[in-house]
Amino acid sequence: MNIAIFTNTYKPHVGGVANSVERLARAAREKGHRVCVVAPTFPDMPDEEDGNEVIRLPAIQNFNGSDFSVSLPAPLKLREKLREFDPDLIHAQHPFLLGDTAIRWAETHCLPLLFTHHTMYEQYTHYVPADSPALKRFVIQLCTSYANLCDHVIAPSESIKRILQDRGVTTPITPIPTGVDCNQFQGGSGKRARHDFGIPDQAFVLGHVGRLAPEKNLIFLGRAAARFMRDHADTWLVVVGEGTQKQQMQEGLEAAGVGDRTVFTGVQTADTLVDLYAAMDVFLFSSRSETQGMVLAEAMAAGVPVVGLDANGVRDIISHGVDGFLVEEETPAAFSNAIYQIKALPPAQQQDMVQHALHKADAFSKRNCLNKMLQVYKESLEQGRTCSTGIYPSLEELMGRVKAEWQLWSNRVSAAVDAIGAPASEQGPDES
Repeated sequence: MNIAIFTNTYKPHVGGVANSVERLARAAREKGHRVCVVAPTFPDMPDEEDGNEVIRLPAIQNFNGSDFSVSLPAPLKLREKLREFDPDLIHAQHPFLLGDTAIRWAETHCLPLLFTHHTMYEQYTHYVPADSPALKRFVIQLCTSYANLCDHVIAPSESIKRILQDRGVTTPITPIPTGVDCNQFQGGSGKRARHDFGIPDQAFVLGHVGRLAPEKNLIFLGRAAARFMRDHADTWLVVVGEGTQKQQMQEGLEAAGVGDRTVFTGVQTADTLVDLYAAMDVFLFSSRSETQGMVLAEAMAAGVPVVGLDANGVRDIISHGVDGFLVEEETPAAFSNAIYQIKALPPAQQQDMVQHALHKADAFSKRNCLNKMLQVYKESLEQGRTCSTGIYPSLEELMGRVKAEWQLWSNRVSAAVDAIGAPASEQGPDES
């Protein structure tokens, strides 16, 4: 089948959605399907890309101080390229910007439309001027309404599926996490990574991988790690990634007196990333904005137990006391104590936890996840999409465009009315 994926983030941008799209596209192509990714331009992207595999649209870079790109309209270029590709279905990765374009194309050409709800968008409104509770309610309602315009919704985890249903999503929802190539994250050389980054061979290494952004709750992670490191002089911290929180995190660790045992590696990929995972004894995760926490599955695929705050998405991966620990109380003391519980285990029990982590990662393998996604694609094609009909193709296309624009504007107006009219204290379902 021909699959068109519309996404606001894509390589070389480093992040969960970009990685998810890249892995899905690659795995589907390996199965013999054609995949076209529609995405904005990003700095340092490849000079040459196959136009049948990637359609790049002009974009505003580093929107509002973030590392995101915001696509600009380019209808003629997109229309020509997509007609040449001739998609069988549309898969949107966001409920706005290129997500709107996905709805327009699906309605105009009467194609099944899928939507993956990757992100709890209301926790990202700090990137937008005039952040407020009303804006958060608006974003929640916008995402919910968008999901109900689609034929099928993909939730990265069971907990996110329940949240979407509680918020009023009536479209069928299937939980499918992003697939991880488990083999890729096994066989790394932790000894090589420790040597390359100046970490003692016998050190107990805490690690984190991801964008260093405010929504990742990294200042808390730094405080919790520092508390543990002050009590355990043999412990080092490795932080893999880049972002706006890096400097504040560094300053906090230095002020706590553990800066000399902290390594910020920057963004790493391929063998170096695998080696860094292998160098870790415990993986730390403090975000409450995740829908699945893909790096958790990567860490487990490398055989690394995880300590994470008990939150949606995270609790779908970590089995408390089996392959890691979930921390209910968001305090440095509670988080530090969970790390200690792993460090204090006898070697045999630590190895059991490693084996359980490897076993858990297999459930998130790209093979299992791709098969589930392809089954949803197949069912969506069989069911089709209810679209406008006309005697002439040109009239049918016009009606599809009109219907799409009406749906998008109705979606926004409804979300705005609900956000303005809701009581200030109303925050939606508890997501902690």
